[in-house]
Parts: sequence; C-alpha cells; structure tokens
Amino acid sequence: MADNSITLVGNLTRDPEIRFTATGRAVASFGIAVGRRYQVNGEWQEQTSYFNITAWGQLGENAAATFTKGTRVVVTGRLEQREYTTREGEKRTAIDVIADELGPSLRWATATVVRTPKQDGQGGGSANRPSNTGTNPGTEATPFDGEEPF
Repeated sequence: MADNSITLVGNLTRDPEIRFTATGRAVASFGIAVGRRYQVNGEWQEQTSYFNITAWGQLGENAAATFTKGTRVVVTGRLEQREYTTREGEKRTAIDVIADELGPSLRWATATVVRTPKQDGQGGGSANRPSNTGTNPGTEATPFDGEEPF
C-alpha cells in the first residue's frame, strides 16, 4: 500500500483560523509558504510554493494558540484532494495538507514547550506529575508514569 505523507518547512502566510464543527470538534486552517533558492548559470533563482494546512482537534487548538503569521513551522501530514465550485460556477481542485504533527522550526528561533492538560485520554501531561520548581526548570528528574515525555 502506498504511503501518503509529506513534511514541509515554511512560514505561515496568515494567522490560523479556528472553527468548530457542529459536534464541537476544533479545526484550524492556515497557509504556509515554502521557499526554495537555487542557481541557474551562476544566477540565483527563487521559487515559492503555497500550501493550505488543516489541523483537527487538540492539534488545531494548539496551533491557533501558538502560531501567528510569519512563524516558521514544520508540518508533517498527508495530502488530501478536494473539489469545489467557484462563485462563477467553475469546478476546481485543491490539494490540502491534513496535519498529523506541527511544531516551530528551531533553525532561527527558540521555543518554550508547555504541555496541555489531558482531555479525553489524548496528549498532554499527567495531572499528578510534580512540577519543576528549581532554579533551572526542566533539569529535575520526574517519575515515568508510562507516558511518553513529548
């Protein structure tokens, strides 16, 4: 069976827009621009590709709370094709990226990770895990509770 996965690194072209389905599930949408620079006959050329990203559930909520236009991000997900009709009645096809994982790019920036509380048995941290209160947060050992650290 063919695998349909893609990893992109680019900059947000707009702030994430979060909406909620009728059942209350979050979905965030945003765009990224992926640039490429290369030489042809000693002259630099630039090419930019634009992608629409969709993030569902807690991932979408976290993206909307974290990212803003211009943020450099890493997106891992799958390609999904959809068809729609324009206001003029023309049929169009669009390829979107449905995000499985999102994160800030640390090539030219730093980030602070704050775990979100568990909801419905997904993601987040443990409510009974001790907090780091030392002078150098993040260096103290915490007991392993069967959950991956990140």
